[in-house]
Amino acid sequence: MVKQLIVGDAKHELAATRRILEHLPEEHMAWRPHEKSMTLGGLATHLINLLNWQIAILQYPEFDLSTVPIRREAWEKCADVLDEFDTNVDKLEKLLAECDEKKLGEEWTLRHGDHIIRREPRAMAFRTFGLSHMVHHRAQLGVYLRLLDMPVPGFYGPSADEEAQ
Repeated sequence: MVKQLIVGDAKHELAATRRILEHLPEEHMAWRPHEKSMTLGGLATHLINLLNWQIAILQYPEFDLSTVPIRREAWEKCADVLDEFDTNVDKLEKLLAECDEKKLGEEWTLRHGDHIIRREPRAMAFRTFGLSHMVHHRAQLGVYLRLLDMPVPGFYGPSADEEAQ
């Protein structure tokens, strides 16, 4: 039952995330709404990183943030964002198909060097640190698009832009 919920959530959220990535305005990839905000391209690239983290949750018993760069170079081309997203989704879907309830119940640890940030069952980590985290940043991307006066796709029903069509 846990696996069915995880797989169902993942499929829905990944499809919704791809929908917004398809709407990225390439001419605004370097735009940011505030000096403390990521650029549009940086935020899109972070969504891809979150897929890498979801893959790591399913592959390894722990993830050490001290072993990965804080920020990677942001993609500038929408096609590059979608290519890496699709490649990572394929990997993730394969791992989800191979994963069983026992593995989802195993302990998973997020750390930064010796500091333990969280320790919880793999299914919980995948849902919170993986999917919910992705949904949060996807929503930010929706705000970016709105501020740029670009159409925003709906995720759980039609958006205001889709209703107006």
